Formats: sequence, structure tokens, C-alpha cells
Amino acid sequence: MNDLSREQRQRYNRHIILDDFGLQGQERLLESKVLVVGAGGLGSPALLYLAAAGIGTLGIVDGDVVSITNLQRQVIHGTPDLNRPKVDVAEERIHVLNPEVVVRKHQTFLTEDNALELIRDYDFIIDGTDNFASKYLVCDACHLLGKAYSMCGINRYSGQTMTHVAGSACYRCLFPEPPAMKDVETCATVGVLGSVAGIMGTLQATECLKYLAGIGELLTDKLLTFDALTMQWNCLDFSRDEHCLLCGDKPTITELKEYAFQPCEKIRH
Repeated sequence: MNDLSREQRQRYNRHIILDDFGLQGQERLLESKVLVVGAGGLGSPALLYLAAAGIGTLGIVDGDVVSITNLQRQVIHGTPDLNRPKVDVAEERIHVLNPEVVVRKHQTFLTEDNALELIRDYDFIIDGTDNFASKYLVCDACHLLGKAYSMCGINRYSGQTMTHVAGSACYRCLFPEPPAMKDVETCATVGVLGSVAGIMGTLQATECLKYLAGIGELLTDKLLTFDALTMQWNCLDFSRDEHCLLCGDKPTITELKEYAFQPCEKIRH
């Protein structure tokens, strides 16, 4: 890569002067491509912080439009954006924050037919989805393509997140199959504290930046949980399951198959 311009050195100064980060770390970010699946509660803070950090290319997958119920937590969108495609609004906000970032808009929902193609060209994937169908597609597609990813889920007052890289435990090692539909709670039915989405989405962006810059210890083989009511954090250690259907010694999942779960925002009461 060419040397950073004077403006880039000023914009990213607080990264460049960081111990163990420096110019090399910033250059890695500028050369990287990150895909955020879902421009909602988790994707909003993740996209904003990744754009501010100088990720070279940000891909956004979301087929939804902005609704008034989104605005309590999806901070990349605003009241004037109601009924507009989320990918369009996100692109505008990103370019206001950092015009250098290349934005690739994928105005669609993730499916078994498009997941591999959408994910293939990116260096790191952030799961910002709100339903199990999409989460398992992200997990399975990333494994089949050898991609690193951050998974996250939020509900009521709590959140949980983990990171996967080649050789570490995957999402299915911890959660082999999704729960029965009757046991699934969604934010549309039980609610979610808006700021929890901000906390957890920012953690996902942090994991992504650490991975790309090659610094620190990632949340691999770990599940980090947060309870906003008690302000308690817990970190559960787990390991790759040799019997895992996806990444085990004798995997049986070799192609994508979508579960029949509907996105949270599509469930209305």
C-alpha cells in the first residue's frame, strides 16, 4: 500500500500512536473488507465504528426498510429515514462520517441461495442479524469459505457474543441446532433495551478491528455475556467439538440449508 496521506495520518492519529497498532495496523484496516449482515441494532454501531476506524470496504446486507420501531436502538437511522432502505441510509451516514470508505450495498436478506456469494469476497464477517435462520447461515457459510466472524445475540436486557477464526470452536460447537420455534423469543415479542445493542455491536466492531490489525486476544473459544440489569460480565470457555456437525472431525454439514425462522422485525403483534 502507498504511504498514508497527510489527511489520513491526521484522521487516524489516535490509532497510529497506539502501542502495537501503529501505521502497520492502520494500513491493514485500510486494505480490509468487512461484511456486516444486518444494518439494525447491532449493525448500526458496528458500521459506524468500523467506518470511523478506516476499514477500506464495508459491505452491508439488509433487505429491510426503516420503521419507527427501529429508531429506539438502530442509531445509524433517523426519523426522516422512515420507509427508506436501510442499506441506503447506512451508506449515507458512513460517507458523512468517513468519505474514504467504499460501501457495497446488498439490498437483500441472507438466504441459502446467496450467502456464499455475498460472504466470499470479505475478510471478516459481522453477524448483526435478529433471527436464527440467518445466524446459522452466517456460521455455516463462513466455515465453508474459511472466513473469520463475530456472532452476537441480544434479548431483553442481555447480550452474548463470540468470535471464530480458523481452527477455533464455531457457533455450532456451542449451539449445535437452533431451539424449537415455540421457545424462541424475539425483540418484537419481549423487547430489548436499546443501549444493549450499542454495547454489543461495538464489541463486535472491536473484535473485527483487533483481528484485522493483528493485535490482542480474540473471543475465540469463549462466549462473553452481559447483563445490563446487574452490569455483570461473564466469560464462558468452551472448545471445538470433535463431533460438531459443521467443524468436527467427520462433518455432515457440507452445504447450506436455511432454517424456517422469520426475522424479528417481520413478526408483528
